[in-house]
Amino acid sequence: MKQKILLLFAHPSQHRSQANLPLFKAAQNIEGVTCVDLYGEYPDYHIDIDREQQRLLAHDIIVFMFPFYWYSTPALLKEWQDLVLEYGFAYGQGGTALAGKHFMCALTAGGSEKAYRADGYNHFTLGELLQPLEQTANICGMKYLPPFAIFGSRTAATDGRLQEHIQQWTRLLSAISEGRFDMEGGCKATSLVNQLDKLILEAV
Repeated sequence: MKQKILLLFAHPSQHRSQANLPLFKAAQNIEGVTCVDLYGEYPDYHIDIDREQQRLLAHDIIVFMFPFYWYSTPALLKEWQDLVLEYGFAYGQGGTALAGKHFMCALTAGGSEKAYRADGYNHFTLGELLQPLEQTANICGMKYLPPFAIFGSRTAATDGRLQEHIQQWTRLLSAISEGRFDMEGGCKATSLVNQLDKLILEAV
């Protein structure tokens, strides 16, 4: 079954983006994906809560796309969470609007993958550092998918890795949009990037 994807892009310094912005632009060409540039729409941080909630209601998959700044989301995306995911709408009594939808993060990290280990520079895995967002999804009744993560993003272009990442990203979005992605298996996976071939189903 086809899925409607809402991609919420939050990057406060797009002129400096070497990986996040190219990924966002590539997503704009995929049918079934609604791409929203939050900093472009809300430069004054005055978020239209009703508008954003209607967007959530109209889609099946919610994606946060952002650079992984200081182990968290950029400020506007946190503001979006605080205001849009209201009690009575996203959680709490009567707050079942997002129940059953899927949630995932698409992020870029400047450090290498080995830096995100117990014995690495950051002391925690990426999954552990994203637990607040995973729990947010849980509280809202959404099903959490592991992140689509690009490590060493600062050198992805110069190292010749960026195009491969873009191909993986667009392949993933197309498969989800067309209903060719194993959502149940994806929720159990440890990495969408490393297990992509197993999770994408052949076209019928």
